[in-house]
Amino acid sequence: MPNKNIYTVVVADDEDVLREAVCTMVPWAELGFSLAGSASNGLDALQLVEKLEPDLLLTDIRMPFISGIELARQVREVRPAMNIAFLSGYDDFEYAKQAIQYNIISYMLKPLTIEGLAAELRVVHQKIDAQFAMFRQASQPADTAPDRQDKRAVFLMPLVLDEYAAPDPRTAQYAIDCGLLQDAADKPQYTLMAATLQDAAGAGCTTPAFAAAVDKLAAKYLRSVSFFSGGRVITVLLGNRSDFEEYLHILADEIPQMADRVLGCQCRIGVSRMTPELSRLHAAYREAMEALLKADPAEGGVRFISDLQPAVRGGRGLCDRALEAIDQHYMEADLSLVSLSGMLDVSPNHLSACIKKYAGETFINILIRKRMEAARRMLQTTDLRLQEIAGRCGYTDQHYFSYCFKKYTGESPNALRRRLQADGPQAGA
Repeated sequence: MPNKNIYTVVVADDEDVLREAVCTMVPWAELGFSLAGSASNGLDALQLVEKLEPDLLLTDIRMPFISGIELARQVREVRPAMNIAFLSGYDDFEYAKQAIQYNIISYMLKPLTIEGLAAELRVVHQKIDAQFAMFRQASQPADTAPDRQDKRAVFLMPLVLDEYAAPDPRTAQYAIDCGLLQDAADKPQYTLMAATLQDAAGAGCTTPAFAAAVDKLAAKYLRSVSFFSGGRVITVLLGNRSDFEEYLHILADEIPQMADRVLGCQCRIGVSRMTPELSRLHAAYREAMEALLKADPAEGGVRFISDLQPAVRGGRGLCDRALEAIDQHYMEADLSLVSLSGMLDVSPNHLSACIKKYAGETFINILIRKRMEAARRMLQTTDLRLQEIAGRCGYTDQHYFSYCFKKYTGESPNALRRRLQADGPQAGA
């Protein structure tokens, strides 16, 4: 089927027989998929997703160490443009509903025959086709009739672009009249985002219709109004502070990922700080534009204005500070890319890209290595119980710790300790 889009997929399931059957017996090519890799637990699946950047993750919902739901949450942090399909038992359906917000495209019930799985995957393929087609179509030049969103854009454009717009006490009422705000009690925070597209040759290729593509993605997370001006798409995002803290960096990552995957274009994005005032939208626009000018496709293509503060400016310097922070906090079980970015007062997008660019590894691989080296030292130099060593290395589950240690070193913690004891004191020197 030469005209069928081919989507890459990673399979994750802790049942070895089932995983092997899925990997070897499903007619992937016939269904429009290419099997990129497989994993027996959530940790390995997460690392594969970061490395391979597949279009689809087909995962069991209950796995050792990282559940399917936690895996979906963590995947959304690094690959929000990727879809996830759950493969699990009927009793887990209510449990799975918790993950609907994490780009769950399908929920497949076990037991499932290979034929049944193939049928489900055909539907998944059609859904991904539809997603890509919608994004592609929204990015193509087209004539659009005025509608409610146009009225909101017409209302916002002078507030955003006009440096000399005079304060108007009726602004809030105008915002309600055009549908931007729901009523007088609707008092959101606002953030400005500026985005441009470049083709493979580096030439600008942003079209007015790209505004619709941005709005379609933003609608999953925040209220938004986008419009085209001066060769770029300007987006006014509305939400409460917690919405922005949870979703803004995810949206800012998803747009360039979709632009690259679907349009074959590089996307650069600048993001302002939050403001509670419509009268401050022009200042936010200037911040977004300043950040956009500094956005580097080699560092993810996204730059938040906070990333330009003197304390964090400079990719290598930021990477060095991140590595120092990992050294200081690796023993904390809840250390994540998002919490680390909060410590450094920088966006997760920018931090992740800088770590990859200057350290040559992902955050999670660096964290695992740091924890495993610390564990090796404690096994060599102390008589601490494994559970205590695991806790001191950021693991609440001793079995998870032992799995990670064996995967990293090639032997279990107990085997290493027995070997050191058999070799004598010089082994730990």
